[in-house]
Amino acid sequence: MNYLSSRVLKEEKMQDHRGRSAKPQRRIPESHLAMAPNQVWTWDITWLGGPVKGLFYRLYLILDLFSRKVVGWEVWETEEAKYAEALVQKAVIQEKIKGAPLVLHSDNGSPMKAATFLVLLEKLGIQSSFSRPRVSNDNPYSEAMFRTLKYRPDFPHQGFGTLEEARKWSAQFVHWYNEVHLHSGLNYVTPVQCHTGAHVAILENRKDVYETAKEKHPERWTRETRNWAPHEQVALNPMREGAQKEVLVKP
Repeated sequence: MNYLSSRVLKEEKMQDHRGRSAKPQRRIPESHLAMAPNQVWTWDITWLGGPVKGLFYRLYLILDLFSRKVVGWEVWETEEAKYAEALVQKAVIQEKIKGAPLVLHSDNGSPMKAATFLVLLEKLGIQSSFSRPRVSNDNPYSEAMFRTLKYRPDFPHQGFGTLEEARKWSAQFVHWYNEVHLHSGLNYVTPVQCHTGAHVAILENRKDVYETAKEKHPERWTRETRNWAPHEQVALNPMREGAQKEVLVKP
C-alpha cells in the first residue's frame, strides 16, 4: 500500500486495526498521596562499582515519600528477593508501623515482583505499587536520591574495594542525607526533622526571623518574605486531567 492510498483510507476512516495482536491500550501511572510520614514508601536498587570492571554491589534503599527520610537500606552482592524481604521487615520494625496502612512503590525489577516478596507485603498489610513497564520516571524520588548519592564529592567513582567498604560509605551517606542535608524539597530542613515533625517549629521560627528582619530593614526587601510554611502533602506521579491520553502502551 503506497502513501497516497493509505492517506485516502485514513481520511475515509477505513483503516481498521487488523491481525491477532491486541489494540494498544492507554495506561496511566499509579498515583499516591502522602500527607504524613510512613504512608507511602518508594524503593529501588542501584549498582555500585566494585574493585574490578564489571563487578558491582547492589544498594537496596527505601525512601519515605513525605519526609524523604531513608527508612531502610542494605548493600549486597546480588539482587535477590530474600534481601528485599529482610529489608522491608527491618524497616517496618524500626518505624514501628506494623499493620498500619502503607504503600510500597517500585519499578518492575525481579526482586520487586518475586512471589515470595509479594506474599510478605500482603502479610504485612502493605499495598504494592509498580511503575509502568519501560517507563523510567514513574519512580522519580528514588531516582533523584540515587542521583544525589552518585554526585556526592566523596563518591568513589573508581569503585569500592570490598563489600564492607561499600556498606561503610553507604552508612555515612545515609547519615548525612537523613540528619545533615538541608533538603530543598522540604524547605531546607533535614529529612529526619520532617519525619519526626520537628520541622514545623523550625520553619515557624525561620518565618519569624525573616519577618523581623524585614520590619527592621524594609529597604532590603522588594517582595514578600520567603514562604516557610511546611508542605502538607506529596504526590507520587500526580495525574493531570486528560493525562491518560498521553501514553499508549501495548498490553
